[in-house]
Amino acid sequence: MIKAMVIGDPIEHSLSPVMHNEAFKQAGIQGSYEKMRVTSDDLPSFIQYLKESDYAGCNVTIPHKVEVIPFLDEIDPEAEKIGAVNTVVNKNGKLIGYNTDGKGFLLGLKEKISRPISEMNLLLIGAGGAARSIAYALLKENPEKLFIANRSAERLTHLVNDLNNTCVEPLSLKKAESELSRFDVLINTTNAGMHPSIETMPIQLAQIKHDTVVCDIVYNPLQTKWLQTAKCKGAIIDNGVSMLVMQGAMAFEKWTGTFPDTNKMKKAVIEQLRR
Repeated sequence: MIKAMVIGDPIEHSLSPVMHNEAFKQAGIQGSYEKMRVTSDDLPSFIQYLKESDYAGCNVTIPHKVEVIPFLDEIDPEAEKIGAVNTVVNKNGKLIGYNTDGKGFLLGLKEKISRPISEMNLLLIGAGGAARSIAYALLKENPEKLFIANRSAERLTHLVNDLNNTCVEPLSLKKAESELSRFDVLINTTNAGMHPSIETMPIQLAQIKHDTVVCDIVYNPLQTKWLQTAKCKGAIIDNGVSMLVMQGAMAFEKWTGTFPDTNKMKKAVIEQLRR
């Protein structure tokens, strides 16, 4: 019996149990996955509990992706570079931290694009933890150019400096908005448009070109106002379910040695959201 869970605060909204329990079922593996609210104060005692337990590991969500790092025995080099962990593997009481967010996003994006990322100009909106992990994953694909736009210039500068790559260029949101026709892929990593603030958009799409791929890591609602607008303008759209499922599938593989059926996981998440 393989057991895993997701921790965070708040955690009630998490759909990870829905997709992971579906993954166990589809893979024919006897297992269970649950969610547990762990506050920042509870984190040290939870880590000790995890070490001594028979859990294969856990996923880590807000607000623990950074603060969990000092409590782990080992950090995967990529997670260390990103500065955040979303997956913990319990190897006989030794806890190892990984980050599958960026790679998970990339797997979802590759299902939507028709040519290599190395031939594309990308616009990433946001400079938080999700933007950071996605940027690292995208840069491994050697894009033509990765533009990053963010409301806070200070946070943007900090991220660009950390990435330390000549193909990265910072932009103001206003400049990004006025030059949308330059980009082949747009990626929103902010919470603009997330329930309950469903009328908000990260940037306006007046200048978007036909066939641009527009991705939003928000998955509630399933189609944000931003994605609806992009679709009406002839864009190819992708919501946050892809990233949620793909990063989860990679975590599942780390615990079980089996890469699950992501289509079935995605279907389970969408059905739950529609309810």
